[in-house]
Amino acid sequence: MKKKELGALGEKAARAFLEKRGYKVLETNFRSREGEIDLIALQGEVVVFAEVKARTSHALGTPQEAVTPRKLERIKNLALEYLATHPHLPPDWRIDVLALDMDAGGRVKGLDLIENAGDW
Repeated sequence: MKKKELGALGEKAARAFLEKRGYKVLETNFRSREGEIDLIALQGEVVVFAEVKARTSHALGTPQEAVTPRKLERIKNLALEYLATHPHLPPDWRIDVLALDMDAGGRVKGLDLIENAGDW
């Protein structure tokens, strides 16, 4: 399975996971010149910027380890940009990471939700 296909399946599974828990997904794959945010959602009155990482192997590390401090800083900057252009949204926000272990066929074997991964 190609990396792009795995990523798309991971994002679809992450979205379903969040929606099942009452999150309202506002946008997927928000892009700007700074980068991309995989999912933007509301959990009550909190805007959640979610990074989705899917892996079929831990040979290069876990999905959680792939979200580096540098990546979190980039997501923070994108989140601030998004909030500045969407003033109607609540002011409270956070960055979550959804780390998925998947099999070679693209089925989810495990999903770990890390809330407040940026911990600002």
